[in-house]
Amino acid sequence: MNSDSVGSEGYSLLKDLRLEIEAKEGTFSLCCWLYFTSFSTFPVTIIQQVYSDISESAPFLVIDDNKRIHLLPVLLLHEEAPDTGNINSWAEVPHATVDFKFPLEKWVHVECQVFPDYIQLQINGEIIGEKSLCSLLNEKSGSSDLKKLTLANVGGDGNSVQGYVHKFEIFPNISSTKDYHLKDPPLKLSIDESSVSEIEEESDGVWAVVGGKASCRRNFSLDVVLSDAFGQLVDKENEVFASLLYADTRAPVENTTDDEAPLLASYDGIEFSSCERPSKLLLGRASFKLKISQLSSKCDNRFFLIRFCVPKLGNYPFFETYSHPIRCISRSRNTRLSTLVWKRSTALNCSSVSQSSALDDGSLELQHSDHDAQANPLMKRFRLGQDKISVSVKTDPTTLEQPDEECNSHVQTANQVENELPRSSDGKPANVNEAYDSPSDSESIGEGNSPLNSMASKRYPISDMTIFKYSLASLAERSLILKEIATSASDKEILELANHVSHYSGCLHHGNQILIAKRLIRDGTNLWKVMSPNNHHIPWENAVYEIQEQFMKIAGCGSRSLSPQDINLLRRFTGCQEYLTQDNFEKLWCWLYPVAFTISRDWINPIWNSTSPKWIEGFITKEEAEASLQGPTGFQEPGTFVLRFPTSRSWPHPDAGSLVVTYVGNDYKLHHRLLSLHQIYGSGDKRVDMKPLQDMLLAEPELSRLGRIIRSH
Repeated sequence: MNSDSVGSEGYSLLKDLRLEIEAKEGTFSLCCWLYFTSFSTFPVTIIQQVYSDISESAPFLVIDDNKRIHLLPVLLLHEEAPDTGNINSWAEVPHATVDFKFPLEKWVHVECQVFPDYIQLQINGEIIGEKSLCSLLNEKSGSSDLKKLTLANVGGDGNSVQGYVHKFEIFPNISSTKDYHLKDPPLKLSIDESSVSEIEEESDGVWAVVGGKASCRRNFSLDVVLSDAFGQLVDKENEVFASLLYADTRAPVENTTDDEAPLLASYDGIEFSSCERPSKLLLGRASFKLKISQLSSKCDNRFFLIRFCVPKLGNYPFFETYSHPIRCISRSRNTRLSTLVWKRSTALNCSSVSQSSALDDGSLELQHSDHDAQANPLMKRFRLGQDKISVSVKTDPTTLEQPDEECNSHVQTANQVENELPRSSDGKPANVNEAYDSPSDSESIGEGNSPLNSMASKRYPISDMTIFKYSLASLAERSLILKEIATSASDKEILELANHVSHYSGCLHHGNQILIAKRLIRDGTNLWKVMSPNNHHIPWENAVYEIQEQFMKIAGCGSRSLSPQDINLLRRFTGCQEYLTQDNFEKLWCWLYPVAFTISRDWINPIWNSTSPKWIEGFITKEEAEASLQGPTGFQEPGTFVLRFPTSRSWPHPDAGSLVVTYVGNDYKLHHRLLSLHQIYGSGDKRVDMKPLQDMLLAEPELSRLGRIIRSH
């Protein structure tokens, strides 16, 4: 702490805030980090000013009912100071304010600078609002009234704010606060949403997890991170505990009738009660593999929550985090899931697709279950919500498969093309499809030739153990494996790994993400070194120009740059504030690179660059796409659609960089479908000459006209 300052270094309740200072010269600065829980209500007076000879206080720092923050003049220092007898009088006097909506459950740095003739309000290190005032300092010079000023949270305004303070300090010297917000920022525990695997997110945001008996329940994985207010991971040796609660009451979920713990942690294939096996934070990240043994149907169909906390850091809300509401279902109840996969392509030896437009949903689910049981005994993946819809088979279809936010990895993307693939020994572009040129899985099993047997005689530099470890790993683990391999493996070895993983998993998409790994890692590493030679966090406004230039280079879109709305989505997506950390950048790059790579393909590039009509408006969220398809009286007419890149899919997720169509169905409901462009156009020496994508989209019976995205500026 600065020797001239007074205050507190640690974390404390806002209601306990009280500091007395001397304001004889009429100049001081207050700095603090503020955090409000989701239970806070507004408007509220955060800090009030009290003098020793005044029995009533006046507001100093206020948040209004729109969550805007305001700094008020100081009593006996400024002529415009609010009435001490009216707590609501602040709205009637001049004050410094900012166009900043104060967020909940997020740390925000606030600095209030007071001068004899004006006041300034800074949020997160930026001067955002100030107000010139009339000074009473000369008139009151020498008066003891200006000496003792108490700033405190005294309550009494009728609203409830559950807030916390970190590093609340008051400085008599304004210059002492320069870059003060960068020093020792507060910490927060959160779930890394991009790491969530084997969970279906339903349309209402609820997570659907397969659980119950030991023979039915399935692993799901996620990472919990400890980061500072700038999003930088913090390396603290602590343990994170997980527990299962009821979503409505936050009470612990009871053990099952077999006296089994409701939440289980899986280590080396052995299940433990999650309370007995916390996960250690390593470089700011704790990875969990969990199972739920208690079914929602056994608990009056109530939703669950998973609570993660770090007890050693204290009982604070920012050192705990909660999952989405969870519905735990048994495997036999998969028909309750909101959606189903579209029919597999013939590349996966599923040729019994109905020729009519009304494919039976139940039979489709059964066919997939049987095929997976035969073809892929190692990869028992849980399919994320996939819509039950009709499929029309044509000579030149645009194969619409799974929805984006709910789609799983068993689909095709557009990420594989000849100039990005490693070359095979004969000089031709290698193709992951070649992994499927062998007899069908069912035939191989019938003949006793499993994938292991058919390849057992071959030896590759990348071991079988690595291949299977990657195939069964979570997304976070796959990322670490690829980062390690890509730095030393040759193009041929990368190709072989992609072929093997695609073969064993029964999904070409896994191979596609492996094929782009080397360049993704190389280009991302080089770009970060250019932006931050000293590996420090950098201002977002400086970084965004370099990122945009690299994006346009990879995407091959010299005529179209990122719009301000695109850039704003990237910023929100990474959780970046004023400064971009390396963790922020890696999260951004793992989403942006696959998208840029997809745009570079010659079947996507023309529609990205098209301005009339604008086939792809830019980077939008699922919610923005859905909102654009709703009119004043409901949904737009059936067949209206928009194209987007799913924001929930980042490398190395198999669907990273995919293109999704969101449309209004004939049932006047919204649907999300993943476009399987690779399957249509092919790649390398198997390239197929097809008509333009936009024509193929409009030829689909369920798609009739392009919608528009109304974006705020």
